[in-house]
Amino acid sequence: MNAPSVLTISQLNMYVKSLLDGDPSLNRVFVSGEVSNFTNHYRSGHLYLSLKDEKCVIKAVMFSSYASRLRFEPKDGMKVLVRGRVSLYEQSGQYQLYIEDMQPDGLGALNLAYEQLKEKLAAEGLFDTNKKQPLPEFPNKVGVITSPTGAVIHDIQQIMARRYPLAELILCPVKVQGEGAAEQVVQAIELFNRKKAVDVLIVGRGGGSMEDLWAFNEEKVARAVAASSIPIISAVGHETDVTICDFVADCRAATPSAAAELAVPDQLELKDTLRSYQFTLTHLIRARMRNYHEQLHRLVASKSFQTPQTRVAMETMRLDRYTEQLSVAMKRKTEAEAHRLSKLSGQLHTLSPLQVLSRGYAIIQDKNQQTIKSTAQVCTGQQITVTLSDGVLDCTVDEVKCNE
Repeated sequence: MNAPSVLTISQLNMYVKSLLDGDPSLNRVFVSGEVSNFTNHYRSGHLYLSLKDEKCVIKAVMFSSYASRLRFEPKDGMKVLVRGRVSLYEQSGQYQLYIEDMQPDGLGALNLAYEQLKEKLAAEGLFDTNKKQPLPEFPNKVGVITSPTGAVIHDIQQIMARRYPLAELILCPVKVQGEGAAEQVVQAIELFNRKKAVDVLIVGRGGGSMEDLWAFNEEKVARAVAASSIPIISAVGHETDVTICDFVADCRAATPSAAAELAVPDQLELKDTLRSYQFTLTHLIRARMRNYHEQLHRLVASKSFQTPQTRVAMETMRLDRYTEQLSVAMKRKTEAEAHRLSKLSGQLHTLSPLQVLSRGYAIIQDKNQQTIKSTAQVCTGQQITVTLSDGVLDCTVDEVKCNE
């Protein structure tokens, strides 16, 4: 009778491991359970945990190459659904689950990651209103961080040209979704801040799914927005889309078009305001002048001018004093109001269309004096009028070239 073979512990564990590794049904398993004993080894990036149900428990590990793809942070007590393989850890002789993917059981991974980051940043005070920067009233340069193609940049350009053509738009083109999008947005924000190139920033994109908008829910983007010394308007998606970037930004716009309206004033409203100021100042000056004249007439008509000579002399001295005070006050008031009118006149001059023309722009009109805004409005051989800052050119269209 042959003696039984004797195995070492290493041989036994190696054999059991080969059995588990060779079983196709254990190479790809889906397991649901509750997380316990969760440990995140930050230096290595590996995650160690146990999964349990009402009766049993199994140890599990998720190596950094898989853990880096998680969009939420596992916690003890959390219900999860995992995919992985079953194998034996030879040194301890324990079989365990090697996790390759993990999702929250119930709430989606993106939603959970969104809520976790929102809670984390709120606790740090990044959403506090006292940290919000005011938007400049009259920006000279507006930076836009978005895709160079699509409706967003076109809408912003149109609105700024209509409302406040004095402001210059500076576009920093970036990816707005997919791999690398968040990094490009962060780099653009940091670039604008290093160069101090603009007075206000618009960061945004058009609508899409939560996955499409995810770059603006990344922690790195949120922290770049919070650290910006330039006021930032967040304009991501449609009105119903709310991203982490919206909470951190100095101002949130429902749409990119609304962001453009927040970034610059309306020149028509400014002109109306200046006209109102001018009318009010003129009215106040005239009212003050009438009041001084009435006081002087009352003084002249008073009994003081009808008393004996001594009283007359005293009142004359008082009158001289009042006259001097009135003259000084009138001079100061007139100088102050003249200065304010000069400033208002300068602002009106700045908003004048002729100023825009002096910067190299022109107004093109057809023979009916209709302004031409597109190549679609002209044809070869058509007579047009080009108005410059110092005169008018009568021209004939030789060729029409359209931008693709």
